[in-house]
Amino acid sequence: MAERGWASERLIGAAQRGDVESINALVHNAHPHVQRFAHSLCASPQDAEDAAQEALIILYRKIGSLRATGALASWMFRIVRHECLRRAQLMARRREQSTVAEMLPLEDEVLQRLEAERVARAIGDLPELQRRVLIMRDVQGHPGRTVAHTLGLSVAAMKSQLHRARTAVRLALHNGSDARPGDAG
Repeated sequence: MAERGWASERLIGAAQRGDVESINALVHNAHPHVQRFAHSLCASPQDAEDAAQEALIILYRKIGSLRATGALASWMFRIVRHECLRRAQLMARRREQSTVAEMLPLEDEVLQRLEAERVARAIGDLPELQRRVLIMRDVQGHPGRTVAHTLGLSVAAMKSQLHRARTAVRLALHNGSDARPGDAG
C-alpha cells in the first residue's frame, strides 16, 4: 500500500492507535479506491455508492481492530465485496417478492372472473321468473315491492321466487354446477 500512496504504514499505525486526524486522512485517501472497486462489483451505481460508504464507515469505526497494517487494502475490499453481495441478494429477494406480489393480484383477478362466470352460469340456468326476480332484487337492488309490482306478483310470491332462486344458485355453486339451479323448487 505504501507504493500506492494512499495509505502509508505510519498513517495506518497512527489510525490504529486512535489518532482522529489519521483516521480521517485514511478514510479520505481510501475513498476513491474503495468507490472504484465498489463500482466494478455492485449491480447499480447507487449500490456501489452505498457499499463504498458502508466500507468507509466500518474503516472509521474499526481501524483499531486491524491487526496487520499491510492487510488494510484487502480488508477494505473484502468489506466492499461483502456489501455488494449483500445488496445484490437483497435486490433479488425484493424482486422475487414483488413478482410474487404482482402474481397474487393476477391470480385473484382470474379466480374472481372464474367465480363470476360460475355465478353468471348458475343465474342463467334459473327459470326465467326466478332469474328476473333475483337480478332485479339482488343484482340491481330494487325494493321487494317494486320487483313484485314490475313482475305482476304479490310480495309473498316474489319472496318465494327469490328464495327459490337464491337456494338454486347456492346449490349450483356448492355442487360445482352439477345440479340444475331450476331443480331447487
